[in-house]
Amino acid sequence: MLERKLFCEISPLAYQISTQKEIMLRKLKNLPLKSRFAREKSNSELEIRIYRHSSLIRRKLGNVDMQLQENKAVNLFLAAPKIDHILIRPGQIFSFWELVGKPSVACGYREGLVIASGKPGSGIGGGMCQFTNLIHWMILHSDLKILEHHCHDGIDLFPDFGRVIPFGTGTSILYNYLDYRFLNNTDRTYQLITHIDNGYLCGELRCDQKPARKYHIECRNEFFSREPDGVFRNNEIYRVTIDVRTGNKISEELLRKNHAKVAYDSSNLTLVDCF
Repeated sequence: MLERKLFCEISPLAYQISTQKEIMLRKLKNLPLKSRFAREKSNSELEIRIYRHSSLIRRKLGNVDMQLQENKAVNLFLAAPKIDHILIRPGQIFSFWELVGKPSVACGYREGLVIASGKPGSGIGGGMCQFTNLIHWMILHSDLKILEHHCHDGIDLFPDFGRVIPFGTGTSILYNYLDYRFLNNTDRTYQLITHIDNGYLCGELRCDQKPARKYHIECRNEFFSREPDGVFRNNEIYRVTIDVRTGNKISEELLRKNHAKVAYDSSNLTLVDCF
């Protein structure tokens, strides 16, 4: 029996129709939230640095054309100033797409790497998930509440190349209905600083007051398993909460448990048999 296709899978035109429908639905859902989205910027930086991180822009990703990485660098260069120095005041919502807007050729965006249906491809503005990866990693180290976070579930597409954050802490975005959002549910004002420096996308999360807690993200129980239907990458991501004053651990929580099928040559990996 043939599996029934979704409407968006029938043809490229059907996909475009489905995409436009989702974009319009998200715009309608955004209307009641317009007054709550963070839009104000400040030229000065808030006093307290909560977390800082940088990520290499031009990375080797399997057999992906490096021109897509060059194009990604252009896309990030265009997007970074739209986030830079944004203030997120108490009760406000940060929305990546509300600030960056629709990536288009007219705005200077280029074809970059995108992941669709678990496979690499290309699209205008592609590669900007690296931007939300950076933001998400910093937000995980704060009191801020994540409202919307999508990820590439169930598949490990590329072998590690200079990985500095755990597998499974990435993001997936697509204008405008796959967004990255967080809420400032505290009584403090936060600020994001973002820029490009010497081939790296750089970010800082800053605050106007020193929080009472800090956070560590830990990857545990990481291994590759050989299973009847392939090789899988496994790990668990925990967040540990620390009391700033005493240095004592307050709590820990399991953020995510990953079981992702490896989509590249696994011959050089150390495997655990799980039959």
